[in-house]
Amino acid sequence: MISQSIWWATLALEVLLLARAVQGKWVARYPVFFGYIFYVLTQSLLRHFVYALNHKLYSHVYWITEFLAVLVGSAVVFEIYSVGLAAFPGTARMARNLLALVFVLACTKAIVDAWNDPQWWPTATAMDIERYLRIFQVVSIGALVALFLVYSVPFGRNLKGILAGYSLFVSLAVVWLTIGPNAGTTLRDIWFNIQPASYFCALCVWTVSLWSYQPQPALPAVVKLEDDYQKIAAATRRRLREARGYLGKATPL
Repeated sequence: MISQSIWWATLALEVLLLARAVQGKWVARYPVFFGYIFYVLTQSLLRHFVYALNHKLYSHVYWITEFLAVLVGSAVVFEIYSVGLAAFPGTARMARNLLALVFVLACTKAIVDAWNDPQWWPTATAMDIERYLRIFQVVSIGALVALFLVYSVPFGRNLKGILAGYSLFVSLAVVWLTIGPNAGTTLRDIWFNIQPASYFCALCVWTVSLWSYQPQPALPAVVKLEDDYQKIAAATRRRLREARGYLGKATPL
């Protein structure tokens, strides 16, 4: 009964949030994020109808749609970086490259572990893949928050809300994906209420913080983030030139 109530309330909030964003014409400000909300909405409806029509097919549909949700969620992380670092093009470019590298490594690790597992499709393997990608999301969000705090970069209300809600949801997902494979029946039953409740709480945060569009606040007079990036980039280029020079001397003609 509780889970059904949360499910219906979640659907209502998703529709409300999307309708408000479309009405206010700020969907284009966060297209990936609102695309993620729309995907989760359609995913929930699809799972509901599949479960009603064919119980045996439900497990396969669940994990396929869950994997796609994690991929779209990872795209949300990239969008958060793009919006948050829009005023720092050099830093944003470096951050995107690092994120892409870490994302590829996480995907590769997940696929290799799954490939080496003699039982490819079981739930445990699917949970392993999701856990790696969720950890990537948590670490990426934590790194951005730390960067903003160190350099005193202000968060806008919209971005702060997206970060707060998504961090809550993903952090709890990582905890469960870590302990879930060895969890008993009682803990699993508890989680099946906690997981949708955590997403519902995230939706509440998003609905409040994204009820109206608010641009990123003006930056303080002095923000050293981009200057530090330029110094690091210049030092890296210098070391690469030196390395190429040493390599040229060491290579016989």
